[in-house]
Amino acid sequence: MHTRTLGQGLEVSAIGLGCMGMSQSYGPNPGSRDEMIAVLRSALDHGVTFFDTAEVYGPYVNEELVGEALQPIRDRVVIATKFGWRIEGGTSIGLDSRPEQIRRVAEESLRRLRTDVLDLFYQHRVDPDVPIEDVAGTVGELIAEGKVRHFGLSEASAPTIRRAHAVQPVTALQSEYSLWTRDPEAEVLPTLADLGIGFVPFSPLGKGFLTGTVDQSTSFSDGDIRGTIPRFSEENRAANQALVSHVTALAEAKEASSGQVALAWLLAREPFIVPIPGTRRTSRIAENAGSTAVSLSADEMADLDQLAARVGVQGDRYNPQQMSFVDR
Repeated sequence: MHTRTLGQGLEVSAIGLGCMGMSQSYGPNPGSRDEMIAVLRSALDHGVTFFDTAEVYGPYVNEELVGEALQPIRDRVVIATKFGWRIEGGTSIGLDSRPEQIRRVAEESLRRLRTDVLDLFYQHRVDPDVPIEDVAGTVGELIAEGKVRHFGLSEASAPTIRRAHAVQPVTALQSEYSLWTRDPEAEVLPTLADLGIGFVPFSPLGKGFLTGTVDQSTSFSDGDIRGTIPRFSEENRAANQALVSHVTALAEAKEASSGQVALAWLLAREPFIVPIPGTRRTSRIAENAGSTAVSLSADEMADLDQLAARVGVQGDRYNPQQMSFVDR
């Protein structure tokens, strides 16, 4: 797999691995902890060197899993984690990006990840009660102290990105972006290009929908976040099937999978885009890594660029409570 460079010269694999699903959000894990450790370590065999976690995943247990799995290969990988939630009794109850909270989370994440430095430290969601300049300044201090290497933001608006970047250069923005979630295109992507900031799309496969493995007959288990998302209602899944069918037809013509086409489209959009699809299976890691070899023509890119607008996408990407945490 080739590498890509995010902001501030941070070099990572062109496809990363989102680790959240190994601990939460997609129902019971089909594998044991030891099996997940094996999956994480196997990612390196497929060229994946960029791993994404957060203290709130679990909470805490995902960082512990990632820390244990990657400790033997720590010098060969880049680990990103996140701060910004107030967690009480094992549940996130709101946002908290006060400077003292950022420092506390950094220390605890270092311990759980079994490392002496956090490669990329994102603010998970913008906290309206704490000036972004204070957040950027605090992470800048942690960088100066050698505890953090790079500063990132997640689901931040273009004005917020510019304000933060003026205080502490931002290496990467992580937000949802895929063939059916196009929100960043109008303002955020041009801002990132202007400032030299990398973009790390999460849910690049539409939480599984763009792979063609989810349709209106799919039943979501307890604990599967998709059961709470309007876009995944049975009615909306039926309406959105036209988008997936189009991607599937193109994939079959290329002897690729639908997921590979969806990732290849993202990779072709900008050279500073690094998707982080999540999975709990080594076979999927290999498949996702293979997307770097899928070539899309200019006509195919133009067709996919207009696909969502042409066929329409039904349903919001979050429920109202989750949308309230998005900086707009």
